[in-house]
Amino acid sequence: MENKSILTKKDASILLFCVFVVGFCTIVYELLIGSISSYFIGDSIKQFSITIGLTMTAMGIGTLISRFFDKNLIYWFIFIEILLAIIGGMSVPILYWIYSIQFFYYPIMCLLIIAIGTLIGLEIPLLTRIMEEYFQLRENISNVLSLDYLGAFLASLAFPFILLPFLGIFNSSLSTGLLNLLVGVLTFSWFKNKLTVKRRIMLKTQGIFISILLIGCLIFSKEISIYLENSMYDDRVIFSKQTKYQKLVITKNKEDVRLFIDGNVQFSTIDEYRYHESLIHVPMNLVKHKENILILGGGDGLAARELLKYNEVKHITVVDLDKEMTDLAKTNRIFTELNQNSFNNKKVTVLNEDAFKFLENVKEYFDVIIVDLPDPNNSSLARLYSKEFYKVAQQKLAKNGILVTQATSPYFSPEAFWCIEKSLKATGFKYTKPYHTYVPSFGDWGFVLASNNKINENSINIKVQTKFLDNNSISSLFHIEKDIIRENIKSSTLNKPEILNYYLNGWKYWN
Repeated sequence: MENKSILTKKDASILLFCVFVVGFCTIVYELLIGSISSYFIGDSIKQFSITIGLTMTAMGIGTLISRFFDKNLIYWFIFIEILLAIIGGMSVPILYWIYSIQFFYYPIMCLLIIAIGTLIGLEIPLLTRIMEEYFQLRENISNVLSLDYLGAFLASLAFPFILLPFLGIFNSSLSTGLLNLLVGVLTFSWFKNKLTVKRRIMLKTQGIFISILLIGCLIFSKEISIYLENSMYDDRVIFSKQTKYQKLVITKNKEDVRLFIDGNVQFSTIDEYRYHESLIHVPMNLVKHKENILILGGGDGLAARELLKYNEVKHITVVDLDKEMTDLAKTNRIFTELNQNSFNNKKVTVLNEDAFKFLENVKEYFDVIIVDLPDPNNSSLARLYSKEFYKVAQQKLAKNGILVTQATSPYFSPEAFWCIEKSLKATGFKYTKPYHTYVPSFGDWGFVLASNNKINENSINIKVQTKFLDNNSISSLFHIEKDIIRENIKSSTLNKPEILNYYLNGWKYWN
């Protein structure tokens, strides 16, 4: 038997639209907090696990609390949307600020997640009970859950393909808060006759205040984010952009320009040559043939700059996932001066692809493979330091070719350094050779060579122009001090990314 309806069909349609938007916002908040915590702390699996776990638990608590709301459901729903707008919308700016002042980031993050999750847990039960007046129970639950899930599905697509690349993480947070506020405003406008005058005034005042705050933050988001980022970095931020894949930040202090990717320094103009000369000229002088070279990563063009010093090099393929990074290296004056316009050289081909997939699909062989990727501080990067990745790379080496990979710091994270060497050895390379050099902006930094031919560092004879490396200093690179040697280290695989744990455990004492 049907319930007597006191809601019209239009009333129900408005509420169903609210359900859809609520489901959309729910997933976006989870993705925002998981992403920003991964950016600040690293270890994306851990951050997303904490975020999702706490959100689901808090949603359960919110659902439980909803049983105590038995009157004025429209009012409470609008009030919850206003609270979500301010707490959820400001969550990323708050976390930026908390991280910049180094003040109890994890406790504040958890409190935000619990607050957002509890409010989300209240939304759907209240909406379901409001619509009981129009739909039968079975139809009501079906409508609410299907639209909630549809909103969540679209959010999971919109976040990586629209929100993050076009709005960035900061503006995505504020915009999602405004969506919650929109739900509240829409519900208020449509159902205001069901509210007392006192409650209308309260909700209207709260809504106006929150909308001014969120819209104001959105208008001045660039200035706010620059201010917060400047407080996070030692030097002045001159460029900041969230790409589809990573956060790019460039800082400047007099002559020292630094590139940061997801908060981790990639180079300093003061000493980057020490890193790139060690990375490039050691393997290049251990092979007879050096015509066809592959760089995996190296989106700044600095490794390519060093390779172009060799007249024998006929072709360099650079594979870097992020087109915005390689475009920066091609067009930005700071980069083109530093990399000597290497990406615009006719010998260089830049491909924006995943390194693993490129290696699986490429048909040609390379005399030298340079692995110049960011450190394995998350699961997506850890796969590029796995036994399986090195195995595919080995298959693309020419008969007498050689591979070299950057291998993080043997001093700050020795287990990760030796894990990379162990993974290369487990791949089946007959010979591996670790070496390291001191880069002031990084500290002690490591590399590992791998080849099926014996590696004789004494045969290295550097003839190209360099600032740091020469034949007299080569032997010192291969001297491994006993305090950084580690035994019984496991290799890293796709199934068990040991490198991620080694890396995070090593660096947590130094960050």
